[in-house]
Amino acid sequence: MLTDTQCRGAKKADKAYKLTDGGGLHLFVSTAGGKLWRFRYEFGGKEKLLSLGSYPDVSLVAARKARDDAKDTLKAGKDPSITKKLRKLAHVTSTANTFEAIGREWYELQKPQWAERHASDVLVSLERDVFPTLGNVPIKDITAAEVLALLRPIEVRGVKKGGAGGAKETARRIRQRMSAIFVYAIASGRADNDPAAVVKGAMAPMKKGKQPAIIDLDKAREMLAKAEAEPAHPVTKLALRILALTAVRPGTLATTPWSEWLAAGDLWQIPAERMKLRLQHKDDEARDHLVPLSRQAVEAIEALRAISGRGPLAFPNTRHAHKPMSENAIGYLLNRAGYHSKHVPHGWRATFSSVMNERFRADKPVIDLMLAHVPKDKVEGAYNRALHLERRRELAQIWADLVLEGARPASDLLLGPRR
Repeated sequence: MLTDTQCRGAKKADKAYKLTDGGGLHLFVSTAGGKLWRFRYEFGGKEKLLSLGSYPDVSLVAARKARDDAKDTLKAGKDPSITKKLRKLAHVTSTANTFEAIGREWYELQKPQWAERHASDVLVSLERDVFPTLGNVPIKDITAAEVLALLRPIEVRGVKKGGAGGAKETARRIRQRMSAIFVYAIASGRADNDPAAVVKGAMAPMKKGKQPAIIDLDKAREMLAKAEAEPAHPVTKLALRILALTAVRPGTLATTPWSEWLAAGDLWQIPAERMKLRLQHKDDEARDHLVPLSRQAVEAIEALRAISGRGPLAFPNTRHAHKPMSENAIGYLLNRAGYHSKHVPHGWRATFSSVMNERFRADKPVIDLMLAHVPKDKVEGAYNRALHLERRRELAQIWADLVLEGARPASDLLLGPRR
């Protein structure tokens, strides 16, 4: 066994060497004269070395204790090297114990699997609605009452604008994101419970049922005419018209880059990553959604080009041209026209489906394809995705002729409201 005198007296040599103490412990002396305690052991049939610190910072007595602790870890069936790394990680993460610090850790971990727009939405919601209130609070100290108190104002802030339903949905999404952060903190040893899960049942109830939509063709024409007669930015009016003609989801339309339409002709191909938030669908070309563009849709796109055609986005935000418009802008236009709680932007999908299924019942599978509805039968879905394109073109044109009967030309929407 080694003595402290031997350890102090060990000098550097032309070759590194080690002084053995016993039980797998030795002092490694480098050619530069550095002295490092090491413990040799076997785990899983392989020989491994565990560094225990440098001498004299770690004394002979302390090194022997560290060796004995490592042996106890081995007896428990654990690898001392892995255990040491986990303890070090736990020490590092224990210093980052506020909700914001852990929330940003969680965000960076999740971000690679999200589409860019969704990742941005998540971070903005946390920075706007959560971090200013609870960001500096240690995550273990946050209570369910505090989470609920944070969510209550979000639930009601849209009432004055007629968007309370959307605000409630926003509050629910934020609660889900907070819950995910608490779960991450629990898994990394920095929290004991998830108060965001507890408040789920205490949140304001959502009105059940489908989103409000007008499904009568004559009333739909009237609604579109009234909305287009309202004072509004031409981009918003053209967005409403194109939404009505294509029946795509409002969020998909609002984020459309000009590059998709410049290459489209009369067939708009929406990439899979814009139809889904998860990036794992990106490499599946069969999931791209094909939208035949009617003559009127092409005319509306051309009218829009005169306003926003120089930028990357077809529907830029009026304040920040590099960001897409909010889909809420279309909803507010409908509200001003008198259709609050009667029809929402997403409702155009129901309008299209109801009118066209009533007139062309045999074409239901084709209409479902036009709406990007996924068949329950996956085999049928894989087979049908590439079919019926010509019929889809025909139905798109029939729908445009029906819904825009008697409507103003798209170019008139650039001139403002009719007097």
